[in-house]
Amino acid sequence: MTAKNKYVERAKISEVKLRHIARLFALDLTASQIAHITRLNRNTINRYLKRLRVQIATYCETQSPFSGVVEVDESYFGARRAKGRRGRGAYGKTIVFGIFRRYGNVYTEIVPDCKRKTLQAVIRGRVSLESIVHSDGWRGYDGLVDIGFQKHLRVNHGADEFASHKSHINGIESFWAYAKTRLTKFRGMSPSTFYLHLKECEFRFNYRGENIYLLLLKLLRKNPLF
Repeated sequence: MTAKNKYVERAKISEVKLRHIARLFALDLTASQIAHITRLNRNTINRYLKRLRVQIATYCETQSPFSGVVEVDESYFGARRAKGRRGRGAYGKTIVFGIFRRYGNVYTEIVPDCKRKTLQAVIRGRVSLESIVHSDGWRGYDGLVDIGFQKHLRVNHGADEFASHKSHINGIESFWAYAKTRLTKFRGMSPSTFYLHLKECEFRFNYRGENIYLLLLKLLRKNPLF
């Protein structure tokens, strides 16, 4: 009979085995690698990894509002762009909006478009009005001061201006680079799982200086996987 597992209420594997899976996941191994090492079925591993990512995503959604000096930007994820289509009009891409608290954490959200109404709704819901907001020159960021934000500074990428004194969005752009590089190993990722993988990137980026394995165990003690 399987011993009681404090991380999974309806456990079919032992606590030791689950901790092993969590440790390998924290090391950023793929499902195939974890299945090989643990000698568990690949479908079983995928099931547990999905639940781990759900826990991570739920936790990440609670980590705002942001305050202080923040950077906002949007990026496109997906297959290579279609010929002749690029930038904010790129076809077939998933649009991700990001908020980065300078010297702090990042928050991401999948959005349907980059219109001002869409972007301002996310910013107003996640950033305190006392914040100083940095962005590029996209018109979707027009009017932030008008709706109550203390200060809005821009860097004009269209004029090859990537930093102006302390006005830049290098922090959020470093996250985009990290996320896109990391996600390349998940070739053929289903659009239905992109959100969970995105939030995992967010979590790993935000806690890159900490022990991910111990953080996972802490999350699971509060909210068992199943």
